[in-house]
Amino acid sequence: MNIKDLKPERVWNHFYSLTQIPRPSKKEEKAVLFLEKFGKELGLETIKDELGNIIIRKPASKGMENRKGIIFQAHIDMVPQKNSDKVHDFEKDPIITRVVDGWMYATGTTLGADNGLGIAVAMAVLEDKNMVHGPVEALFTIDEEAGMNGARGLKGGLLKGDILINLDSEDEGELYVGCAGGLDATAIFKYKEESTPAGMEGYKLNITGLKGGHSGMDIILGRGNANKALVRILLPLMKDLGVRLSSIEGGSLRNAIPREGFATLAIPAAKVKDAQVIVERHFAEMVNELAAHEPNLNIVLEKCETPSVLIDQTTALNLVKSVYACPNGVERMSDAMPGLVETSNNLAIVKSANGKIEINCLLRSSVDSAKDVLGAAITSAFELAGAEVKLAGGYPGWKPDVNSDILKTMKVVYKNLYGIEPEVKAIHAGLECGILGGNYPNWDMISCGPTIRSPHSPDERVEIATVEKWWNYVVEVLKNAPVK
Repeated sequence: MNIKDLKPERVWNHFYSLTQIPRPSKKEEKAVLFLEKFGKELGLETIKDELGNIIIRKPASKGMENRKGIIFQAHIDMVPQKNSDKVHDFEKDPIITRVVDGWMYATGTTLGADNGLGIAVAMAVLEDKNMVHGPVEALFTIDEEAGMNGARGLKGGLLKGDILINLDSEDEGELYVGCAGGLDATAIFKYKEESTPAGMEGYKLNITGLKGGHSGMDIILGRGNANKALVRILLPLMKDLGVRLSSIEGGSLRNAIPREGFATLAIPAAKVKDAQVIVERHFAEMVNELAAHEPNLNIVLEKCETPSVLIDQTTALNLVKSVYACPNGVERMSDAMPGLVETSNNLAIVKSANGKIEINCLLRSSVDSAKDVLGAAITSAFELAGAEVKLAGGYPGWKPDVNSDILKTMKVVYKNLYGIEPEVKAIHAGLECGILGGNYPNWDMISCGPTIRSPHSPDERVEIATVEKWWNYVVEVLKNAPVK
């Protein structure tokens, strides 16, 4: 099925255009130019701020001038994740889409529906000359996935609207009125390179087949973490058999649960069979533990060229032990909203190179003090092992307002359209609303979207039918926007 044949055509055509433009985080220049050109060609007031955020304004349709101004907000960048066997350059290559059983996927890569469909819906609103609406603005922010830097740098006073509708949540029929804040933790070990002793053989420990996923929304799903799996096997190999570590690499993005991990090892020749036994035992244990969530987990110890240099054993052991000890996954569930994760950590990246091993974590919490406590725990684990630790990039959560005017409006509109009330929720992910509300405290904010699954992973997919349902909802919300 051709993407351009899907309904609503206007939305899917814009999304197709975005799939053809590379836009990984921090490399969105072509998409920024595309959106700027789009606004200007429509004859609409179009602003590009000093960071590259784009603002496009559309005046109210006739008779709707008395409505509160609505700002549609989406982020331009996408998470660049691919399977290890997929050849794809996210800075050059288009996304190849496919449709399977009513869902749209990419082919071995992330799809970019997060947040490309939000952009496409906003573009369709701006372009449609027959829609009934009050004053409309579109805010397209850069670099959301790598630190929300576009939202952080947005200046107050640029936008005129009263209501922000964030188009970046991922369950049709649900309205989000709050989100978690976040914090980055970075630990660095410095190591000495040592020559590989005689009598050692080279092997590579490969962990593949994990699902990964969004480090906020999917953290509750009980999926495996490749970095945790690596150190679980490495610790007995190193302590019991004298195996040495030459390099380690697991995960690639802070906000994606690590799906794959690799370690290059030097194993004493006389201990290779024992090493295989340890790997196979732990593989069997993890298959048993994760059977419901990770049916494709694969762990292999394969022969490779013997590495010429190794990480000094003291640092290697300290690394493995501290990653083993580092909190990962759900730390606490919310008391205020049952079923919602309050606090979590994603032990996202472990990578060695050039005398340095860097570990990156992304902490999330809807309670700032809980986030700080978790940060202190992670700092303690790595500092005790001799690493330098830095906490940075913190951003606030978004506190729910159950008395919001736009929430009341959107609940009524949804019920009128579909006969049921939408669910009202907070999300354990970092929406830009918390940051944007800092410079625009008057905004009434809400978030909605189509149904997207496994964002931030090559399994990312969007349920096609929900896009049309979401679009029709947006159209009706605009018709019923609150009066000033």
